[in-house]
Amino acid sequence: MRGPANVPQPIPYQGSKRQLAPQILRYFPDRMDRLVEPFAGSAAISIAVAARGRAKRFWINDAHQPLISLWQEIVESPERLADEYERLWHEQAGREREFFDEVRDRFNQTHGSADFLYLLARCVKAAIRYNSKGEFNNTPDNRRKGARPAEMRQRIETASALFQGRSRLTSFDYREVLSQCGKRDLIYMDPPYQGVCGNRDQRYLPTISHDEFCAELERLVAKNIMFAVSYDGRTGDKVYGEPIPESLGLRHLELHAGRSTQATLLGRDDVTYEGFYLSPALAEAVQPARKATQLALW
Repeated sequence: MRGPANVPQPIPYQGSKRQLAPQILRYFPDRMDRLVEPFAGSAAISIAVAARGRAKRFWINDAHQPLISLWQEIVESPERLADEYERLWHEQAGREREFFDEVRDRFNQTHGSADFLYLLARCVKAAIRYNSKGEFNNTPDNRRKGARPAEMRQRIETASALFQGRSRLTSFDYREVLSQCGKRDLIYMDPPYQGVCGNRDQRYLPTISHDEFCAELERLVAKNIMFAVSYDGRTGDKVYGEPIPESLGLRHLELHAGRSTQATLLGRDDVTYEGFYLSPALAEAVQPARKATQLALW
């Protein structure tokens, strides 16, 4: 079993749950039939689960089609994608800033997956941001050139091996995904419009109604489906996002996300906590295992 530091992450991505994955997986069953991520992004949780051999199948979904197209290349054509990334990485030599702009302009015309991967590897904070015209407009971090080709190739090939032949890749509205899930699934949701990341109004996804999202969760509860949600949070006494209503009966936890960057800059010790919710069906499924572990320790 790979440790967290060794789990492959082929897509650089702002807000990735890679560092929180060990905490999140503590509240997942040891074995799952299918893990579903309706807001997958870099699919950090699916990668962590797959690397530990804890699910048979995966459904990776994201509303952003270029992101899913990139995932399809990773899973189905890893060698070709790695080759194209390597070519771009070498072509930038000596003119990194101008080359980034050229790749960005081409991506805005063609949405090529290798171009997208290169942009994410080099842009500021690995953030997907678009202007009002729908054009990718993030700028390069001139301090770095992106992951070296050999390292990126290893990430791509390892992730491909984890998901090839047992993953579904789609770009549906999250409600369509939820409507197709059943009791044998575990759904992990990390909606892009909540949490502790601050201003996201330039993200690629439209704002999703809080009330509408909670209504979808209520339907899942009624169907006795297992799900977990990363939602809202706080840094010190400052709270971010709207909490999920207590009336849904979810188990509310807080995950330690470390000292905030802003607090560090200001010389404070404020710690960030992310809100984490378990559906009644999931809480019931993992509780017996936790009790058995506790008894074994005695």
